[in-house]
Formats: sequence, structure tokens, C-alpha cells
Amino acid sequence: MAAQGGLLGRLVSVLETYRGRDRVVRTLCYGCQLAGGALARKDPARAPVGGSLLALAEQLSHCRTVLRLFDDLAMLTYSCQYGLGAKEEDSIVRWLSVLNNLADQLYYPCEHVAWAADAEIVHANAPKWWALSMALWGASLLLGIARSLRILTQLRRKLKAQPSSAEELRAQAEAEALTILSNAADLANAIHWLPPGLLWAGKFPPWLVGLLGTVSSLTGLYQTYRKSSTGTV
Repeated sequence: MAAQGGLLGRLVSVLETYRGRDRVVRTLCYGCQLAGGALARKDPARAPVGGSLLALAEQLSHCRTVLRLFDDLAMLTYSCQYGLGAKEEDSIVRWLSVLNNLADQLYYPCEHVAWAADAEIVHANAPKWWALSMALWGASLLLGIARSLRILTQLRRKLKAQPSSAEELRAQAEAEALTILSNAADLANAIHWLPPGLLWAGKFPPWLVGLLGTVSSLTGLYQTYRKSSTGTV
């Protein structure tokens, strides 16, 4: 019972934060898309259930899009605090991080315009703005993968030079490896959502989009849970 209480307490602590709640909603969204796509594909008799799950996934995705309308200032604050990354020991990590922050900062207003155009709040070419936001998201994910790979290389060197810090360094390496896994799954979906003609754009069935998103979401949820258990969220 004590273990269950501890688990419930950690889950509540995750849900009490905006990022933690977003990760839970994201996981539910992609989980519904995975289950709905699989049901609609494999069992025609359950196609209505699959369609309902896909509709729920679409609404959860829309919910996250609306909530991201308020992320610009938080991202701008983070970017300003990071600046040019003067505290980073490695110049490659520093510039990858700066470019990553720039891509993220530009992503939000592009997505806002696309959403507003879909909602007929503004007159704009919604597909064009969605494509631009997806391209920026993909660029951010690529930069994040490159940054994590660079950090893993550095951690490997430090592990050889500082065997006494092996436990801490391995924990950092695990976190970066999970970030690469999450970003790679998201990158596959980001390319799928680009205009047709680029690699596999537009070719993924709903269940595959849901599977990749679920892998990414569960990875991120696990990382958030671990941070909350150590009081770092």
C-alpha cells in the first residue's frame, strides 16, 4: 500500500505541473491513435470504435495545440537565459543548443498562425504555415539529436578519465540516449506531416503515427517521472 501511495503521489506531482500534464495528455493522444488505427485496420467490425478513438486523439491533439498558444513567453525566457551558452564547456554543444532554441522559438508563432487560419480567425494559407511549423519542429529535433550525440561522446571520454563518477555519468548518458530515442520517433512523424514528396511524407498509416508517438511520449513521461521522483521538475 505504501508503494502504491508513493506511486500515486509521484503521478499527482507530475500532473500538477504543466509539462507533466502535457506529457500525459500527449501519451493518451498517441495511445488512442495507435489503438484506433490498429482496430480500424485489422477488424472491420470494430471500425466504429477505432474511429471514435481516432476522433478522441484528434481532440486531445487540438487541446495541446491551443495550450501551446501560451508557450511563447516561457520559451523566450529560456532562450534569453541560455543566451549564447557561455556556460557550456563545448562550443559544438553550445551552438547546437542556440540553433535548437531558435528553431523552437520560431516554431510557436508559425503554429499559432496555422491554428488561427484553420479556425478562420485570420486569413492565411493554413497548409503553408503548418508545413513551416513542421519543418521547424523537424529541424529542432535533428539539432537535439546531434546535441545529445555530442554529449554522449563527451560523457564517454569523461567516464574513462573519471571512473569515480561512473554512476552519475551513466545516468546522464541514459538520459541523453532516451532523448535521442524520443526525438528520433518524433522526427519520423514530423517528416510524415510535411507536404507529400519529401521522403515518407504522408505515407504513414494512423497506427504507425500512434506507435511512434507513443514510444516518444512514454519515453518523455518516464523522464518526467524520474525527475519528479528526485524533485527536479
